[in-house]
Amino acid sequence: FLGGGVMSKLQIALSPDGQGDQMLADVDINGLSWTANVKYGSVAGASMYGMNYYQAITPRLSMGGEGLYIGVNNSLAASYLFKYSIPAEGDEVPTKKAGPPGMPAPEAPSSTIIASFNPNQGVTLNYKRVVTPQRVTLGAELSANPMTLESQVILGAEFNWSRSKLGVTVDGNGKMQSVFEGKLGKEPGQPKLTLCADLDHMKDEMRFGYGLSIDG
Repeated sequence: FLGGGVMSKLQIALSPDGQGDQMLADVDINGLSWTANVKYGSVAGASMYGMNYYQAITPRLSMGGEGLYIGVNNSLAASYLFKYSIPAEGDEVPTKKAGPPGMPAPEAPSSTIIASFNPNQGVTLNYKRVVTPQRVTLGAELSANPMTLESQVILGAEFNWSRSKLGVTVDGNGKMQSVFEGKLGKEPGQPKLTLCADLDHMKDEMRFGYGLSIDG
């Protein structure tokens, strides 16, 4: 609607006995510098209401919030988001250069800081650094819950090559996880090999696995 500024979606699921009928209606509204979503649903005979709003304050700073009410258990959830982008040195605003025809534009070197707050889960801080576009990306996450005094930190890195990629993460307890994905060919639809490994120093455990996927 309105030239693509407003989009709506309706989903309905019916069960044989009528007890599990579900309905969900979504309305997305896109402005020049903001987006909003309003949703209404009916699950197990009770209503559900939700709304989120995201506003760009400056080209680098944006913030928003989300609220959800579920009538089945009479619960109310809310979360708030703060995002700040730091462009690469020499760029006033993070930009993306056009990529090859039919390919997505590469992500410009930049840093992104995201802070989110949920009254039930606490505060989460995320940091992402694009070192080399489509090649090397670094990240970190710190979460803390003031109610339970629990916290967790995770550091990660992703390396991309022409037909493969490697992801590695390490958390505050010394647990390391890595996943390697490689395409066994140059043509589209070729088999893909996945290797994964977990190493938990605290529990003295090691796990390894592999997978092979073939697109039909």
